[in-house]
Amino acid sequence: MKLPRRSFLLLAAGAAALPALSRVAGAETYPTRPVRIISPFGTAGANDLVARLIGQWLSERLGQQFVIENRPGAGGTIGTEAAVRAPADGYTLLMAGAYNAINATLYDKLSFNFIRDIAPVAPIIRLANVLDVNLSVPAKTVPEFIAYAKANPGKINMASVGTGSTPHVTGELFKMMAGVNMVHVPYRSAGAALTDLISGQVHVYFGTTASSIEHIKAGKIRALGVTTTARAEALPDVPTIAEFVPGYEASNWYGVGIPKNTPVEIIDMLNNEINAALADPKLKARLADLGGTALAGAPADFGKFIAAETEKWSKVVRALNIKAD
Repeated sequence: MKLPRRSFLLLAAGAAALPALSRVAGAETYPTRPVRIISPFGTAGANDLVARLIGQWLSERLGQQFVIENRPGAGGTIGTEAAVRAPADGYTLLMAGAYNAINATLYDKLSFNFIRDIAPVAPIIRLANVLDVNLSVPAKTVPEFIAYAKANPGKINMASVGTGSTPHVTGELFKMMAGVNMVHVPYRSAGAALTDLISGQVHVYFGTTASSIEHIKAGKIRALGVTTTARAEALPDVPTIAEFVPGYEASNWYGVGIPKNTPVEIIDMLNNEINAALADPKLKARLADLGGTALAGAPADFGKFIAAETEKWSKVVRALNIKAD
């Protein structure tokens, strides 16, 4: 049967619109089943804790379970790749972070491009790292520590949670800008690094506020400075390193990403819900307990932030020739 040209064009236009209509209809009913949030690190770390806080909020607001799936390994690249390879249907989210910005240059042969393959949804939190020292270190301030390190080149051990980790590159940036020489000692976890810092096996550790604050308040380690440009609300008496090393800034941050080509309606819905969470006094207080500052913003703003962080850390990784283990 031969259709009149007008009827054919109407049918063709309707067929072309079906995918768009399907996406809109899907977004209107989203989510209809549980959603997984991939945390590319182990349980009880900052990435996992933030994922669980946001997952609980989204579960309560959207009526489906947002389940945390821990996929640790290779500095976060294993979990990130799992998110990249997931269907772009809104049912897999990634707890993205500073590790993604660092890994873009740290790893020579990643099978994905984070900026290209993950769409930004919303930033959540910025966490300061803390320049923590063992109590045997005589320095009580950042300038005293710099002087002590310069007087003892190569004799101070600096812990991290792995080559290319945020504590590692934060410390390397400090070494470069302060002109000091410290020996890097990588550990498998923050717990192991802090245990040896407290016992004196290592002398300094740029730990996250979330992992360090309990030991600082208990007097087991000494906090000399925070790595952000503003003092941490959880440690108001600890100055910023930038007060003594002009221009120094490093932070750990987390936000939600999603596979590219996910319908924009789903991204916008999630962005609105996450921003609502960050405006909630109770959830903001929970984030403050981790030693962080709540962030908020549109997907495009988060994308610009990620690009700027990736460029910043690429310069540090290249300048110091840091290679993944």
